[in-house]
Amino acid sequence: MKGMPMMGGKGRGMQGGVPPKLRMKPSAILIRLWKYLFRFKGLLLLAALLTVSSNLLALVGPNLSGAAIDAISLGQGKVDFSSVFYYCGLMALFYALSAGLSYLLSVLMLHISQKVTFQMRRDLFNHLADLPVSYFDRHQTGDILSRISYDIDTVNTSLSNDFLQICTSIITVTGSFIMMARISPMLLPVFLVTVPISILLTRYRSKKVRPLFSIRSAKLGELNGYTEESISGQKTIKAYHQEETMQRRFAARNEEAVSAYYQAEYYAAANGPSVNFINNLSLSLISVLGTIFFLQGRLSLGNVSAFILHSRKFSGPINELANIYSELQSALAAAERVFRTMDEEPEPADDPDAVTLAHEKGEAEMRHVRFGYLPEKEIIHDLSLKAPGGNLTAIVGHTGAGKTTLINLLMRFYDLQGGEIAIDGRNIRKVTRASLRLGYAMVLQDTWLFSGTIYENIAYGRPNATMDDVISAAKAAHIHEYISALPEGYQTVLTEDGINISQGQKQLLTIARAMLLDANMLILDEATSNVDTRTEILIQGAMRKLMEGKTCFVIAHRLSTIQNADNILVVDDGDIVEQGRHDELLKKNGVYAALYYSQFQ
Repeated sequence: MKGMPMMGGKGRGMQGGVPPKLRMKPSAILIRLWKYLFRFKGLLLLAALLTVSSNLLALVGPNLSGAAIDAISLGQGKVDFSSVFYYCGLMALFYALSAGLSYLLSVLMLHISQKVTFQMRRDLFNHLADLPVSYFDRHQTGDILSRISYDIDTVNTSLSNDFLQICTSIITVTGSFIMMARISPMLLPVFLVTVPISILLTRYRSKKVRPLFSIRSAKLGELNGYTEESISGQKTIKAYHQEETMQRRFAARNEEAVSAYYQAEYYAAANGPSVNFINNLSLSLISVLGTIFFLQGRLSLGNVSAFILHSRKFSGPINELANIYSELQSALAAAERVFRTMDEEPEPADDPDAVTLAHEKGEAEMRHVRFGYLPEKEIIHDLSLKAPGGNLTAIVGHTGAGKTTLINLLMRFYDLQGGEIAIDGRNIRKVTRASLRLGYAMVLQDTWLFSGTIYENIAYGRPNATMDDVISAAKAAHIHEYISALPEGYQTVLTEDGINISQGQKQLLTIARAMLLDANMLILDEATSNVDTRTEILIQGAMRKLMEGKTCFVIAHRLSTIQNADNILVVDDGDIVEQGRHDELLKKNGVYAALYYSQFQ
């Protein structure tokens, strides 16, 4: 398709992540994630109760520890063992209850994250179904699959682990601060120095590291895209003996992905130890000041011990947040890729006054059509044609002349930049896309079959088709005998993309599927390119019989297959340079004649 963005290389998607100016703000990403979580507000409320209960029980422990220490009379050699055992027993009970609630909370958060992942993946897949064909022409299949699988799994891991850790840390930090304030407000100023330093350091590092995680996700997506293309093209690679070339190219992309992964993790790794050092510094200062206050008689030893334990609980979550910082950044980068795909513009909605197209005659007409895949590069300039209902119209021309582009425009996979296309006199912009496309049956050169039975694949366009209907279509496509010879017949299960049958048989199955579809118009894009000449002649005859009274568009390179066409359009550089019947075009001795004789010299 001339002028169309290429399927690989830098033309496909964004290399190296999203430009800084276009990145989503972390707050915007978190708000959108919260909207998914809030759909399960009942479970979230239960999770909040478990979080608060578990952390409050754990926060009582240091106070009980201080009470147990104060039960020892220093200098007198007396110990109130009953009080010590009582407080220690309560500590063990509270910590056990806290651990049990934490376990239940982990299971609950795992359940919530699975529900969110299911919903997010379903929303993304459903949105992909609404995106225009142009989106899939611009993006690698592997990169799209990476967003559905790897990126959403990364978000899922963060929701089940990191989100829980953040909630727990907030409660722990708040509770510990209150407890420390009750024990000794005199020691709190230590945190007025260390906590701001930790916060400022973390914010500074996040601005530096988050772009690296965006690049990492993009590079992994590119690697997946290249891998998917390489695996699907193994036959071609082996046929041209290019295994070493592909290995070198994979190694280069693999190196880029590993390097991006390393850079992100390397610079993020420094955050945890830095914050940990600051927290340990605060612990040292508290120990020194606590000792001084104890010697002055302003604090008991139990209070000093309890304050130190609470300070560990206060600074511990801050340190843990720093340690899971890289995971959070990775999750934000992955979520951004997912949300960016969800933000892609779907196909424009049908006009409010759009009607359902009846396809009464199947007459197609193009009037002064102008189009380009890229706005600055027009490839169809001023094209007009008319295909009467029930006629076979063939479209021929050199590679890149714009033949497949015409089909894309007829199906409204792309909208025009100028001019008009009408079916039965109605502008296709004034009819619903669903009714327009359901009026066509299509067979492409690149066959598509899904994992399922042969019957299901043939009846794909007509789920209510009977077995007799399917068999009739298979006979017309000259594939019935082959199917009948299989052990399971029409219930034979095809593997992914039908790789357990030949390319020619796959082509015949797709032709049978198109024949079964109750449509007034048929599009054949090199539909018989994978079958032998004898079978092709038989299929052409069967098609002519089955398509009586229907409009048929055929894109063909083998001109012998379209000699009986009612009208042949010769396309060159986006324009129709000749049209007429086979004999008429040969007499003109123009472009068509040159194409024809070049095949039969």
